[in-house]
Amino acid sequence: MGVLVDSQKEGFGSSWGGLKNLVRRKQVDCAHTKRLDNHQLAKELTIPHLIAVGVGSTIGAGVYILVGAVAREHSGPALTMCFLIAGIAAALSAFCYAELASRCPSAGSAYHYSYICVGEGVAWLVGWALILEYTIGGSAVARGISPNLALLFGGENSLPTFLARQHFPGLDVMVDPCAAVLVLIVTGFLCLGIKESALAQGIATAVNVFAMLFVIIAGGYLGFKTGWTGYEVPTGYFPFGVDGMLAGSATVFFSYIGFDTVASTAEEAKNPKRDLPLGIALSLSICCCLYMLVSIVIVGLVPYYAMDPDTPISSAFASNGMQWAAYIITVGAVTALISTLMGSILPQPRILMAMARDGLLPSFFLDVNKHTQVPVNSTLATGIVASILAFFMDVSQLAGMVSVGTLLAFTMVAVSVLILRYVPPDEVPLPLSLQESIDSYKLRHNSDAQMINGENPAKSPGDPCLPLLGEKNVAVDCTVVEKLEALSSFTAGTLDEENRRKIAGWTIMLICVGAFMLTFAASNLWFSSLIRFTLCGAGGLLLLSGLVILTCIDQDDERHNFGHAGGFICPFVPLLPISCILINVYLLINLEVATWVRVSVWLMVGVLIYIFYGRRHSSLLNAIYVPKAHVDEIYRSSGAIL
Repeated sequence: MGVLVDSQKEGFGSSWGGLKNLVRRKQVDCAHTKRLDNHQLAKELTIPHLIAVGVGSTIGAGVYILVGAVAREHSGPALTMCFLIAGIAAALSAFCYAELASRCPSAGSAYHYSYICVGEGVAWLVGWALILEYTIGGSAVARGISPNLALLFGGENSLPTFLARQHFPGLDVMVDPCAAVLVLIVTGFLCLGIKESALAQGIATAVNVFAMLFVIIAGGYLGFKTGWTGYEVPTGYFPFGVDGMLAGSATVFFSYIGFDTVASTAEEAKNPKRDLPLGIALSLSICCCLYMLVSIVIVGLVPYYAMDPDTPISSAFASNGMQWAAYIITVGAVTALISTLMGSILPQPRILMAMARDGLLPSFFLDVNKHTQVPVNSTLATGIVASILAFFMDVSQLAGMVSVGTLLAFTMVAVSVLILRYVPPDEVPLPLSLQESIDSYKLRHNSDAQMINGENPAKSPGDPCLPLLGEKNVAVDCTVVEKLEALSSFTAGTLDEENRRKIAGWTIMLICVGAFMLTFAASNLWFSSLIRFTLCGAGGLLLLSGLVILTCIDQDDERHNFGHAGGFICPFVPLLPISCILINVYLLINLEVATWVRVSVWLMVGVLIYIFYGRRHSSLLNAIYVPKAHVDEIYRSSGAIL
């Protein structure tokens, strides 16, 4: 590798038109970039705040309904196993998030990690998909609050007229003023400050958790009193077999989505290297334990085939003479929805701000309030759009689109961990304003290196190598020497750094291809048996080969110095990230076709915005890439950090 790589001369930036702009990668936030960036968020969050955000964003009202549907259709009494398997699968992504969040503690979550490790094009698609996820998700949650509020106050028509749902037959539109008002109230809380909004979300989460604890304790008492009749069924513990249990696990997996909200607040954590991994791990563990305990109780109270699919928990208590428990359960559902609504709106302004920092979106989204240190413009824009959607649109049919953004983010985070470990970025983009310092350093460094090696500074780069063994009349071409060195390193069982990085990079790409081939063929039963088995075999072979190769070759030594070193380290690499990729790609492949059609339209809109705006305004447009080893010296010589 050369001393310096100029983006305009070596192919980065403006001289790389078209597709090559998609692979440019940004630098992990450091002292140099932070001094140049005046749009910093407040560092206010501690572990309790992060747990409140994680649990509140994860446990929604779905658990109060989901247990009935999954038990009746997929798992039977094995519902607890479904939540356990899904929790383990979610933990794979949580491990990957924990390492990247502690190493790269900046706003943007999966978008930020993808931009650093994969490239600008993939990062844009991930960020654009997450914008869709949080917008649709927030609107869908808001529209689910008003029916539960009405039940809490006595019935469907118990809300005041100005808050009740109204149907306009001519337009075939059901407006929901209550949902829109709630979105605006939550937006106002988020504008007050991250600490205040985390406290409000924590209060709502605490009420929800107490309601779930009531279900567990009271339900456990009823279970011991009645003898756990739900488990005494003739069909056994696995009435739908192992396949049914796995199908149920895939369904309840989405009830764990939300812990990634903790990663989106990375820039606001006081001690991100310690607090973020603990916040992610503890919030996911709490959710998994609550889910499993609730499922144990409810399945034991009522046989799975007798469960009410709409109100399984309330009906289970009512069948045992505790009709009044429905009020406590409804309060838990309402507070769960409010907490989830806050968790849906909280991350999006930070993603918008991160994309605006990188120049991919207008600077309007970059503004941070000086007093509250919250991205106010991004928060207000998010709240207004979500409230409009919640008011006018029945977004329940679009709810599946939420899953695409989440699963895509989970997949790219796992890929980013593999890249970080085996082929971390070895070049850093510097602004064009440092061009003079870079040129000066380049001349000085090249001159010093040539004098140390006894070379002639005027020597052409294309000349043959210097004589070997002191014989002045012997010259050997450089390519011959490189081949001999590569051969000797191969026979010795070692790889030089350049070849190791090439092998690791291609292997990671083939692992992604293999995961897609295997899951696509396994999920499409309309393929002929020969085609299915061939594609499954080829995909499985690529995955297994990739796992073996990455296990055998060394990880990059620079991984210890990448980003903010000393934080959480993801275990079982490369097995854990590869398993995470396989699970998330499988879930992506099995989403409905209509969902993919809608998401494809949204992504095409994003591609057009990137082509006509983001690509031309990217902060890396004229960046100059230099090896990491020389960055500090260049900044020092320019006087930028002294």
